Amino acid sequence: MNANSRVIANSRVIAVTGAGTGIGRATARAFAAEGAHVVAIGRRPGPLEETASGRGLITPLVADITAEDGPEEIMRAVRDLHGGRLDVLVNNAGIVHGGALGTLTPERITAQLATNLVAPTLLAQAALPLLETAGGVIVNVSTSVGQRAWPGSSVYAATKAALDLLTRSWAVELAPRGIRVVAVAPGAIDTPIGVHQGLTPERMAAVREWQLAHTPLGRIGRPEEVAWAITQLAAPAASFVTGVVLPVDGGAVVA
Repeated sequence: MNANSRVIANSRVIAVTGAGTGIGRATARAFAAEGAHVVAIGRRPGPLEETASGRGLITPLVADITAEDGPEEIMRAVRDLHGGRLDVLVNNAGIVHGGALGTLTPERITAQLATNLVAPTLLAQAALPLLETAGGVIVNVSTSVGQRAWPGSSVYAATKAALDLLTRSWAVELAPRGIRVVAVAPGAIDTPIGVHQGLTPERMAAVREWQLAHTPLGRIGRPEEVAWAITQLAAPAASFVTGVVLPVDGGAVVA
């Protein structure tokens, strides 16, 4: 075995949900750039293949995290791909369905709860045996607006605020098992989430204008900037950090 083979054999294994676009794609690529093996999880094969393009350490895994057996099947696939090893689970997948109270439907509420809250919980639970063996890390991707009012997207913000609380609770629960739990809370980031939400270009422009007006640093963030925070919190050098929810929002949450 040559030196390069030893580096690859000893590198960490990372699972990233919602890895086809935006923050998930940037995170998968950032971990791979560090030499980690990355399982890029998402529902659409095309975007996942683009995430992995030219990066041999990224393996696409097409799966629906909200499927009845989704979390268990995903963790079984991760285990089989990398010899039972998992060092970091990044719960990044999320959806937004806007709507003020009075316009919400059960389907839109349920879909956000299933993707943003239930699935991360069940994925973390399914990953526990692998993470405990590795002394691993769970990284939840929340949102800085979960710490303040967000009229018109209250259900989305509520699911992310709940994810913040899960982060703190799991950090205490899992510390005796050697597992750290942290979260990042992005603000206005240049991702396709508005397109996925079905916003028109005019509506998206209005949202961006509002975001810029409420971001002290005066610009929209990049997915790579959130990915940097994720990789740093998950790094072995951060071994005494747990239970933290780190805003990556240009100062929006404190303005």
